[in-house]
Amino acid sequence: VGGGVWKTTDAGTTWRNVTDGQLGTSSVGAIAVSESDPNVVYVGMGEHPIRGVMTSHGDGIYRSTDAGRTWTHLGLDRTRSISRIRIHPNDPDVVYVAAQGAPYGANPERGIYRSPDGGESWELVLYVDENSGASDLSMDMTNPRILYASFWDHRRLPWQVVSGGPGSGFWKSTDGGDTWEQINAGLPETMGKTSIDVSRANPDRVFAMIEADPGGGLFRSDDGGQSWQLVSDNWTIRARAWYYIEVFADPMDEETVYVLNAPMMKSIDGGRTFSNVRVLHGDTHDLWINPDDNEVMINANDGGAHVSFNAGDTWSTLSNQPTAQFYRVNVDNRFPYHVYGGQQDNSALTIASAGQGGVTWKDWYSISGCESARPAFDRDDPRFIYAGCYMGIISEYDHQTRSSRDVAAYPVMPAALQGREMKYRYNWSAPIIVSDHDPSTIYHASNHVVRSRDRGMTWDEISPDLTRDEDEKQGYGGGPITNEGAGGEIYGTIYAFAESPHEEGVLWTGSDDGLVHLTRDGGATWQNVTPDEWGEVMVNEIAVSPHDPATAYAAVNRYKFNDFTPMAYVTYDFGESWEAITDGFAEEAWVHVVREDPRTPGLLYAGTETGIYVSFDAGDNWQSMQLNLPNTPINDLIVHERENDLVVATSGRSFWILDDLSPLQQAAAAGRMIAEGGSEGASAGAHFLYRPGHAYRLAGGGGFGGGGEGQNPPSGAVIDFVLGDVPEGEEVKIEIRTQNGDLVRTLSTQPDDETSPAARPLQVEAGHNRITWNLRHESIPNIPGAYVFGSLQGRPVVPGTYDVRLTVGDWMMGHPLEVRQDPRSDATMADYLEQDAFVAEVAAELTAIHRAVGRNNDVRGQIETLLERIEDDPAAPPVTEAGSELAGEMETVADSLYQRRVVDGQTVINFPSRLKFQYVFLHGNAGNADGEVSMGSRDVLRDLRARWSVHQATNDELLGPRLDDFNDLVREAGFSVIIAPPRPRRPVS
Repeated sequence: VGGGVWKTTDAGTTWRNVTDGQLGTSSVGAIAVSESDPNVVYVGMGEHPIRGVMTSHGDGIYRSTDAGRTWTHLGLDRTRSISRIRIHPNDPDVVYVAAQGAPYGANPERGIYRSPDGGESWELVLYVDENSGASDLSMDMTNPRILYASFWDHRRLPWQVVSGGPGSGFWKSTDGGDTWEQINAGLPETMGKTSIDVSRANPDRVFAMIEADPGGGLFRSDDGGQSWQLVSDNWTIRARAWYYIEVFADPMDEETVYVLNAPMMKSIDGGRTFSNVRVLHGDTHDLWINPDDNEVMINANDGGAHVSFNAGDTWSTLSNQPTAQFYRVNVDNRFPYHVYGGQQDNSALTIASAGQGGVTWKDWYSISGCESARPAFDRDDPRFIYAGCYMGIISEYDHQTRSSRDVAAYPVMPAALQGREMKYRYNWSAPIIVSDHDPSTIYHASNHVVRSRDRGMTWDEISPDLTRDEDEKQGYGGGPITNEGAGGEIYGTIYAFAESPHEEGVLWTGSDDGLVHLTRDGGATWQNVTPDEWGEVMVNEIAVSPHDPATAYAAVNRYKFNDFTPMAYVTYDFGESWEAITDGFAEEAWVHVVREDPRTPGLLYAGTETGIYVSFDAGDNWQSMQLNLPNTPINDLIVHERENDLVVATSGRSFWILDDLSPLQQAAAAGRMIAEGGSEGASAGAHFLYRPGHAYRLAGGGGFGGGGEGQNPPSGAVIDFVLGDVPEGEEVKIEIRTQNGDLVRTLSTQPDDETSPAARPLQVEAGHNRITWNLRHESIPNIPGAYVFGSLQGRPVVPGTYDVRLTVGDWMMGHPLEVRQDPRSDATMADYLEQDAFVAEVAAELTAIHRAVGRNNDVRGQIETLLERIEDDPAAPPVTEAGSELAGEMETVADSLYQRRVVDGQTVINFPSRLKFQYVFLHGNAGNADGEVSMGSRDVLRDLRARWSVHQATNDELLGPRLDDFNDLVREAGFSVIIAPPRPRRPVS
């Protein structure tokens, strides 16, 4: 959870986020749409299935009155987790909120809240105690004064989920929440998690799910909660109760009830027996059933949301919602580079950073490991991928054979065991590293560090227990009713692990119970370098500076102790001392990761629970770098060193990439600070051009496929610059020139018709600007009004070094720009130069055709206008006769050069092509690939040139001597002569 609110208007065919930039947090616990006014939507923040491995807190309630376009925060900030929202069926301003409360500590902001005025004010109408929150709320929609609430006495500890106690139970109100009575008669004495729903089809019938042992399961009341009977104790519907057991009564059939668990379960006999409803993903958590048509439903699960129109027989796809929750991120050095990670309750995968026209399903595939994996590999040769899973599973994926094998040091399955019973205590997402110094060396961390040098066939234990090893925190993962043994509650584990990039054998570890250790001799000896003031924290990440071997950064947190204070530290002396570096973080933006830029010392990036931050001064000051990144937890980040991109793993919005960090690096190096809005403190009022990063000449381009597909990086060279005060009317232009000074391209706010006849004005603003040059020469000017089947964009430039110049009035600044060859291409420089010369010839002749037709059309238009004007003049007949003949011959030439009847992509099929069409096709065909020009292309140009020379000669004759003769006749008759446009002064190459 961490993706915000998504909306579909086509029954799940597509989804789009409607809350980006409008919410303070991103984890959604509940959503409700008013039945009387569907424009009114309420959203409660903070997920209520409180996972121990990745649970995000909420910041209260939001409301939209325009179907999700805009949102207003309505308070209840400290409720932390909201399980359900109910809206009065006839009044959208009357709303009830079930606040489950903080999972990691006691808090009074939990229970049932009521608002009579659309959230302008709130009243806590039902409160049990500071440890028990409202896990569910149901409203009798036939009589909305009747409410049913279920409460859950619970607590999340870092080492255990405590589910059950005196606060769990059920309550009922018959006066809209003014008063409440307990309705626990006949229910188990000790209850854990609970949920409740009243049937619309029969308001006397109420279903309740109860975690209890003995006596747990589905209960039913047929008298409005006055008495209860256990109708099913099926373990499938009540397993892992803290995570599931949501109950939903069918709104049209009192005998049908659904219970959500790892399978979605359905009963058609009042809850006595259940069958499995096939959904597209396990771990189901919420269900909406259309009150007017119970065949229509929406199921929400760990894979997303999907829609059914036949009561669950078939569902819409889940593959159109980019909401993956990644624990960590890694990258390789392929081209394009690939991004790796394990996604919550899904597979570990790798995905290309760029694809053909966008990043689609074709660009990713599963690898070894599972949802909690931290994939590791040799970045230069990622044949073998090592990735883990919960409870210490680790496997090797072979790209060559596409097979996986287990390579665990001690391959057992300790599910449901106590931590103290395990040989190795592995974190849910245990660290795995392939050494940068020796790619044959693999490290895997539990409470010990083990090392393999033979692809996992044998392992050496190279450390003692590097945790606090507290026995009282190594018991069962759940209680007092239900054990939890999937691995998320194993405590006293190494969670952070780092290898120094400077020296082999220098290793750092950080544990989930707050210890940092360092070895500088490959594990022979270890030093505890934990600062005393930390106390018990989770060491979330340790990152060694790429510039100084003694410097390391630690991101630590105490969110599992209900403390969301940002905590980040740096050591400059191998852990002998630590300094806090937290100034500038938002109040509850606890820190997941801090890493230093590999090119620029002191430039730091931090991923936090509520977004991403940057520091230009080694952590003394932090500022948001959110830009267009959705507000979502940033679990991890890494800089791809070759491409200079920042890649982040989010908890709820998949992977995101910030292309080309050059401006940040140059700003930090020069002491400049870039504000998120684009202004630049020290440089305000001054112009500045950043040195651009390299660009690749690639076939194809950008793209954003939509429907959950990813966006490609910019197709071309990214150019960043700052504009200070620009006088009104002053030209701002960027010129691309060869190293010899020859002009390649001009991008200007005031394009010149002579140098850039087909250019659009450059759009700029004061402050920071980022544009993309597509690595092409000037576009070819078209015949005015003519349809183009194909493209008239200029030919691609030859790989090499170019000069980029920013000019504002009399001010100019320049930098070199390297255009690199596609690493996958085997073209030689001779091939590129040959291709460039050939395509330049095609472009010049196509330009000449366009200008010839343009002059032809202009003159012919003047003749036709003249003949219309003199139609009734006595002196007109000889002029009319000669003019009609000349215009007719000119039209014949123009029709030979381009097909005027083609107006779109379909009419191309109807009407025979002309010379222009063939030139456009040849220009694109020869210019959009790497390599030498084919003999076929040369043959086509030879034939086209022969045809063009004939038409050119005829056109020149008609617009030269023939037009002169006609103008003599026009003068003799006393009429105004025809003026032919001048020939172009220079060819466009």
